[in-house]
Amino acid sequence: MGNEHALDDIDREILFQLQRDGRLTNVELARRVGLTPPPCLRRVKRLEEAGVISGYRATVNHELLGGGLEVIVSIEVSVSDLKTLEELERTIAAYDEVVEFRRLFATPDYHLRVLVADYAAYEAFQTGKIIGIPGVARVISQPTMKKIKVLD
Repeated sequence: MGNEHALDDIDREILFQLQRDGRLTNVELARRVGLTPPPCLRRVKRLEEAGVISGYRATVNHELLGGGLEVIVSIEVSVSDLKTLEELERTIAAYDEVVEFRRLFATPDYHLRVLVADYAAYEAFQTGKIIGIPGVARVISQPTMKKIKVLD
C-alpha cells in the first residue's frame, strides 16, 4: 500500500466490520468477509502497518457516567499571535469535559464537543473554564437535541 491506500472490496469490508465491532476474533472476521483466517489476519496486519487502522478502543456510554448533556461549542478568537493560540489550545485540550476539539479554517475558529452532566454543569464549565481564556472573543453554545448518526 502506498500513500493512496488502495483498498479492494475485501479490505473495505474488513474495515466496515471492525468499525462495527473492534473485538471480533480473526476467525469471526474472516467468516464475515469470506476469507479463511490466515489471509484475513495478513490483511488486517497490512492495514494496521499502513496506518489505515490506527487503533482500537472502547466506545463509552457517557450518559451512564454523568455526561448526559452534549454541547457543541464554537469559539471565535480575537488574537492571531501564535503563542496565545497555542496556550488557548493547550488549556482547552486539557479539560476532561472536552471530548473533541478542532481548529477550523473559517469562522468560527474552533469547534468543541463538550460532555457534562446537565445545564448547570455546562454553565459552570463555560463561565469557569472557557470565558476568560486570553484570546477568546465569542462563545456560541448549542446543546445537542438528538444524535442521528455518530461514527467515531
